[in-house]
Amino acid sequence: MAPIPVNPTIYHITHVDNLPSIIADGGLFSDAAIASRGGPAAMVGISKIKRRRLEELNVRCHPGTKVGEYVPFYFCPRSVMLYMIYRGNDPELEYHGGQSPVMHLEANLNQVIKWANEQNRRWAFSPSNAGAYYAQTQFQADVNRLADLNWDAIAATEWRNAVLKEGKQAEFLIYGFFPWHLVERIGVQCEQTWRSVVRAIPDATYRPHVQVIREWYY
Repeated sequence: MAPIPVNPTIYHITHVDNLPSIIADGGLFSDAAIASRGGPAAMVGISKIKRRRLEELNVRCHPGTKVGEYVPFYFCPRSVMLYMIYRGNDPELEYHGGQSPVMHLEANLNQVIKWANEQNRRWAFSPSNAGAYYAQTQFQADVNRLADLNWDAIAATEWRNAVLKEGKQAEFLIYGFFPWHLVERIGVQCEQTWRSVVRAIPDATYRPHVQVIREWYY
């Protein structure tokens, strides 16, 4: 199994229409917080799974908290969820706008954990889909256990194998809120979305690098 990268990165995917509110808020809120504020401008996930994460699934390494109270990240771009968005044929997927308006917010995992620890903010990770019932017993909040993730699966671009598919869906979670200044890069599929992102970021605010990275997409 491949070792953990020297500087691992994490990725949050969201619709470009959500960027103005993210910037105005100074970062990303959890689904629980977003729901209490009236919901996102554009949702690209599956409502049934989001409800399960909000109401049923516990993060057992932090007793009393639900998965939906955390801001979720993958350990790779070009995720399994993005493939579902690209295909657009899952009957439970309400969003059918394709992958082009979806952007990747990239952050350095080591810097995120450092910030979270300094702020006494809870974080955790799961070796597979945090929206699955069995994941409740798999959450960890020990940086030394990051080596246990299937980094081969995380890096894989072909994941038809069930083991690879599970490992590729590993998630990093940070409780409540994720600050905008920890986003180091925004990856998009096309020039049109790149222009939308650049226009949405005021000159006076923190501006991560915005880049068209087609290999992050299907």
